[in-house]
Amino acid sequence: MAGIWVFAEDLEQTRELLGAGTELAGKLGTKLAAFAGDGELARQYIVFGADEVFLLPPLAQDQPLEAYVPVLFEAARQEDPDVFLFAATPRCKEIAARLSVKLNTGLCSGCTGIELGGGEQLLGMERMAYGGAAIQRVQCTMRPQMATVPPRTFEPSVAQEGRQGKITELKTSPHSEVKVIGRSPRQRGSVNLAEAKIIVCVGRGVGKPEDIQLARDLAEVLGGEVGCSRPVAEELNWLPEELYLGISGKKVKPELYIGLGVSGQIQHVTGIRDSKVIFAVNQDENAPIFEAADYGIVGDLYQVVPKLIEELKSALKG
Repeated sequence: MAGIWVFAEDLEQTRELLGAGTELAGKLGTKLAAFAGDGELARQYIVFGADEVFLLPPLAQDQPLEAYVPVLFEAARQEDPDVFLFAATPRCKEIAARLSVKLNTGLCSGCTGIELGGGEQLLGMERMAYGGAAIQRVQCTMRPQMATVPPRTFEPSVAQEGRQGKITELKTSPHSEVKVIGRSPRQRGSVNLAEAKIIVCVGRGVGKPEDIQLARDLAEVLGGEVGCSRPVAEELNWLPEELYLGISGKKVKPELYIGLGVSGQIQHVTGIRDSKVIFAVNQDENAPIFEAADYGIVGDLYQVVPKLIEELKSALKG
């Protein structure tokens, strides 16, 4: 067996993939390998579970991350890995798609579950289908078996001080026809919702844009972040598009999701269904969100939310 490989853009994403890969490598009796951009990251990846780390050659100032496709292709051609997992970020998904074509193999995008399939050591990979109304189970019969994994799908690996591993420097030069002509920070309305532990989400039940402050106040008390349903961002333009949750927006896995005036259509629920606790406030007792919610209050959010904030502040002071 040639091993389980993982590729991501940063330490936290890589830890999640290493968490999935460690269990898989143990069952298959093979090694676990990751890719790093520098020696310090490489050593950290070993501490977090990698048996081997491939050290990527540096990118030139005008090269995008996709320039690593030929580097990854050459490494895979020589080493013939069994499984190659990528973080499902926009750039990593682009790399995975291009690489799967060059390797003439399949790719399960948005993979939310992995387990061993049959006697041929094939993986059973799961992904959402039909807007989240169904789970599709796929198998890739070619090598390597590839998948992109959304953030917070798997528990991150934990540090094991004293672990030893191998660091292998890759020599293939990065190359891309695309050149970066400039970089500027993107203006965001909040932190990355995929990493938020508590999310307060506003829906069409919020009457006007200034009333979103209610959600911000509740999020501040809880130490959370504010998100929204798609219409609030795309139709009303009350919040930035990167804050809307759903099948075509952010897919999140917070410890607590609070929906304020969110109807709960399947396209939205698909993006929040992995939340540990779903709490909804809606004045329509027949709103679909209550079918997905663990807890709910049927009532006017303009009356309910201020009382929630007041009670929470009192409880935190006590």
